[in-house]
Amino acid sequence: MAMSCKDKLGCLDNGKYVRYTPEQVEALERLYHECPKPSSIRRQQLIRECPILSNIEPKQIKVWFQNRRCREKQRKEASRLQAVNRKLTAMNKLLMEENDRLQKQVSQLVHENSYFRQHTHNPSLPAKDTSCESVVTSGQHQLASQNPPRDASPAGLLSIAEETLAEFLSKATGTAVEWVQMPGMKPGPDSIGIIAISHGCTGVAARACGLVGLEPTRVAEIVKDRPSWFRECRAVDVMNVLPTANGGTIELLYVQLYAPTTLAPPRDFWLLRYTSVLEDGSLVVCERSLKSTQNGPSMPLVQNFVRAEMLPSGYLIRPCDGGGSIIHIVDHMDLEACSVPEVLRPLYESPKVLAQKTTMAALRQLKQIAQEVTQTNSSVNGWGRRPAALRALSQRLSRGFNEAVNGFTDEGWSVIGDSMDDVTITVNSSPDKLMGLNLAFSNGFAPVSSVVLCAKASMLLQNVPPAILLRFLREHRSEWADNNIDAYLAAAVKVGPCSARVGGFGGQVILPLAHTIEHEEFMEVIKLEGLGHSPEDAIVPRDIFLLQLCSGMDESAVGTCAELIFAPIDASFADDAPLLPSGFRIIPLDSAKEVSSPNRTLDLASALEVGSAGTKASTDQSGNSTCARSVMTIAFEFGIESHMQEHVASMARQYVRGIISSVQRVALALSPSHISSQVGLRTPLGTPEAQTLARWICQSYRGYMGVELLKSNSEGNESVLKNLWHHTDAIICCSMKALPVFTFANQAGLDMLETTLVALQDISLEKIFDDNGRKTLCSEFPQIMQQGFACLQGGICLSSMGRPVSYERAVAWKVLNEEENAHCICFVFINWSFV
Repeated sequence: MAMSCKDKLGCLDNGKYVRYTPEQVEALERLYHECPKPSSIRRQQLIRECPILSNIEPKQIKVWFQNRRCREKQRKEASRLQAVNRKLTAMNKLLMEENDRLQKQVSQLVHENSYFRQHTHNPSLPAKDTSCESVVTSGQHQLASQNPPRDASPAGLLSIAEETLAEFLSKATGTAVEWVQMPGMKPGPDSIGIIAISHGCTGVAARACGLVGLEPTRVAEIVKDRPSWFRECRAVDVMNVLPTANGGTIELLYVQLYAPTTLAPPRDFWLLRYTSVLEDGSLVVCERSLKSTQNGPSMPLVQNFVRAEMLPSGYLIRPCDGGGSIIHIVDHMDLEACSVPEVLRPLYESPKVLAQKTTMAALRQLKQIAQEVTQTNSSVNGWGRRPAALRALSQRLSRGFNEAVNGFTDEGWSVIGDSMDDVTITVNSSPDKLMGLNLAFSNGFAPVSSVVLCAKASMLLQNVPPAILLRFLREHRSEWADNNIDAYLAAAVKVGPCSARVGGFGGQVILPLAHTIEHEEFMEVIKLEGLGHSPEDAIVPRDIFLLQLCSGMDESAVGTCAELIFAPIDASFADDAPLLPSGFRIIPLDSAKEVSSPNRTLDLASALEVGSAGTKASTDQSGNSTCARSVMTIAFEFGIESHMQEHVASMARQYVRGIISSVQRVALALSPSHISSQVGLRTPLGTPEAQTLARWICQSYRGYMGVELLKSNSEGNESVLKNLWHHTDAIICCSMKALPVFTFANQAGLDMLETTLVALQDISLEKIFDDNGRKTLCSEFPQIMQQGFACLQGGICLSSMGRPVSYERAVAWKVLNEEENAHCICFVFINWSFV
């Protein structure tokens, strides 16, 4: 180590300096690295142990260590300031380039405006002058005018590649796309980068510019490995590789993307990717879809996938002075939004969504890896895991959840039961799926899983921020989770010791593992104490460990998808631990007006919702609603034995329906309109259909029985519905089908059946009666249909949870509509109670 003058000098009490020998400085430096701040006892010990320092006073040693620590602090601060200066210089360069691009765009717009003005007054003017377009764009026109070959030959592919390069550069640094700053994203030294989205172009496009502390070749490797950073990417298959004469590479790629929800089909792309080096040393990786109009190689359509188009996109990677790279990212796609339900089209038509989940995801991955490279000495996190290992675990969780949501047949998934049901049940018995799961029993336990079963559903949420709802689901697991189901989920995981020290909240025990850049995502281990049972002992309870991935919990982020994905793990927490991910995904949708349908039916289960505090709300379908919406996707996986498939399918379906009901109540309670409203029933109460049905119920009862069902004389429809809802007796309506199912119940009816309005439709009439009750119902049912009503003797019925309920007596009658036609059958159970 080179010695400065201060290293060779020591301070004396009289203010004079003495010179240290090189050997003394070397010894002091060695001791400093062992102990930068020694105590007085330690300094005296150092003098005794090192004879070369015997002629130095302890106070001189103390001063030397003080000066050395000061110099170290100054060195670190200087290094930090140099890094900040390099970053600011690079950001300044980016901003200057952005300013130049905007000036070109302004000039072009001024030129076009002038041209159109003249053209309006003088239609005989010649064609538009392109003199103010960028050099890249002009070059593109020259390339197009040469009529190069356009076929599947190497020359034809190179022609397509060069055209793709020119169009990509015109978007990355030119004015081919009108870019606007993404809302909520402000450039600065601490920002992720400069983020822009398209305005008024074909498809959707997003662009990002940023500085990353990695060399260009390393950056290119990372962005090419799309599945490692783009969670929706299922596979990238390189079908062919062709080197070019200029040292570049052309690749033909087939790319598949997962669908983010059960309500939409997955996408795929047939792409050409071109990697080359520009004259200024910049590295470019650009891509575009190959279409039949280009006469290039084709790829047949794949069943169940929607073929989307990638317009010229890619990555411009420039080496940065002092190390690192400046990267320009452009994503431009046409995702065929017409192939999904209208309510989901904002996911495929919004450039903000594309920027969040694709463009910014690539930039975050680059910055995360660069940060890990610079923090090698402090990169070990929770339970001794390095960031790369934790990142791999998070990718496995996300990928497993996407597989469960999509249920591809080529992975062994098949649908059982009615595919049109609100909760879809799929099973997978393929060896590849089960192999990893049963590896958990290599310690001697017999494999218990021969089938993986998944229950999944999607639902629309109104006016509740995804981040707030997800945070509630994470912090209040007991509000929606069933301990028995948690134990069942973990039944296929072996028992092992765990000595982790953790802290928690709400009955859960939390071990934070890692945060990604900007805290966009983090992982943790949840310990649920004493819920499960050991495989070898069905009596002794054991702790359950869940590996949990949380993302999108920042309320200030624009268009961020929020996810809570978890999977049971064994206590050893091995890197190759089998994972069966379950969880929630909430994707925000743009505000949109809902148009009232003239064909809406009296579906009280969807038109009326009841909060835990007795508050009732309805979905605004008047056409005046503009509140924010989001779609939630729920998926739960179970490792089971094949002979338990039917039983577990029924249990899983009911469980997911119960979660949907819980989420709806929580979402209602968390919505700003609910929080700001007064306690009590809102007005107007329910929907017009709900009020109409309440009036029909009361009128029909009075017509058949000659007395009023409700004690109070309520004139208005709203008051009738309110009194019916709060009636102390259980009032339940069922359909007039061969197998009647319940369609509506008041609060007492829901309490008696131990269910919710959403899950009510899954309960058939015959299931709530015992054998004697079913016999009585069968004998009285013809009388109800012929006479219009029947009085039933007291007896026992069953709730949806199997609990016996006694009632003193019951009355059943037909509910007639305005045309005197039977609409449904209504029951009132008088003086009911749990046995």
